[in-house]
Amino acid sequence: MAWLLIITSLLVLWIASLCKILHQSYTPRVDAFLSDKDGGAFRKRRVLLVIAHPDDESMFFSPMINYLISKGHQLHILCLSTGNADGMGKIRSDELYQACAVLKVPLQQVKVLDDLNLQDGFGLPWNHDLVAKIVEEEIISRGIDTIVTFDNYGVSGHCNHRDVHYGVRKLLNDTSQNDIEGWELVTTSIFRKYSGPVDTWLSILYANRHPGGVMHCLINEHPKKSFAAMAQHASQWVPEAFCITFQLYLHKFSEEDQHVTVKKFA
Repeated sequence: MAWLLIITSLLVLWIASLCKILHQSYTPRVDAFLSDKDGGAFRKRRVLLVIAHPDDESMFFSPMINYLISKGHQLHILCLSTGNADGMGKIRSDELYQACAVLKVPLQQVKVLDDLNLQDGFGLPWNHDLVAKIVEEEIISRGIDTIVTFDNYGVSGHCNHRDVHYGVRKLLNDTSQNDIEGWELVTTSIFRKYSGPVDTWLSILYANRHPGGVMHCLINEHPKKSFAAMAQHASQWVPEAFCITFQLYLHKFSEEDQHVTVKKFA
């Protein structure tokens, strides 16, 4: 009887959370993400998304990418490695371009680097100064005014994700370009990641507790497009990695394909 009560309570919470999400998606916020006004007219941003490996854009950032493209912002993607840990760097780079085409990101605004000092791998730390230098060059060459990347845990905890964060943070702290606005993807606990709409609801509530628009929960209005983009990364969907793939599938549809939460760099 106790188990039945617990299951019923969880089901009610799940349904209530889903209803909250649906209501939120149709209720625009006054301080929506990057919604600042300039002289009464909407100002399009030039946004640089900095990732570590091909597939990061689809697995972790696709709700944000869908949002930015739908609002008319100009999005550039800088991938700091080819993801060559298993010798498939060329294949994975091509898959990134295919995924970006699905996400409607112009391919001339996508760059993949193959630097000997920035190679994919858990035991291959990246120099933060080098990351900062590369990102700064990209900011200058493309006239970027907004940058987005991982937070200090890197969502999955991958050391390359974390090094990207610290490189970008170093740039934002040291640069004389004080007009660059920085945002980071918020990592949540493993329990929340697999709680579906409950996590989305909690993320909405948590974001609303931060005044001044310093944190936003972005609901993914095009989950099928996100899945189609992830499907382009066929090299990561192999029989030998079935368990990992299944975990990523659950992870993707339980969190990243529903929403992402971003906050300003402190």
